[in-house]
Amino acid sequence: MPKGGFGGGMPNMNNLMKQAKNMQKKMAEMQEELESRELEVSSGGGAVKIVISGKKEIREIALNPDVVDPDDVEMLQDLLVASVNEAIRQAEEMAEKEMAKVMPPGMGGGMPGLF
Repeated sequence: MPKGGFGGGMPNMNNLMKQAKNMQKKMAEMQEELESRELEVSSGGGAVKIVISGKKEIREIALNPDVVDPDDVEMLQDLLVASVNEAIRQAEEMAEKEMAKVMPPGMGGGMPGLF
């Protein structure tokens, strides 16, 4: 039996708990920071502009008046869908990159969709 018996692993467990709490605190801080960040995404050559938060909430949609054609509502709808989807994709990518910075190596830093 190793010297110290079963208690020999306790300092490692305490160290792991401290690291986990520290990581949890850093992740909470990063999530709070992400909520305050905004991305601006445009599509259709600037016809549609979307502002999205790091929390993936749409904050603004701006349309170039030239794309508002009552005879072609379908095109505007397609532009909006594409713009919103791209904004969400970029917000998710930003969140994953930032959260990977606080994750220890091998703990999910490269796991898409984790956050």
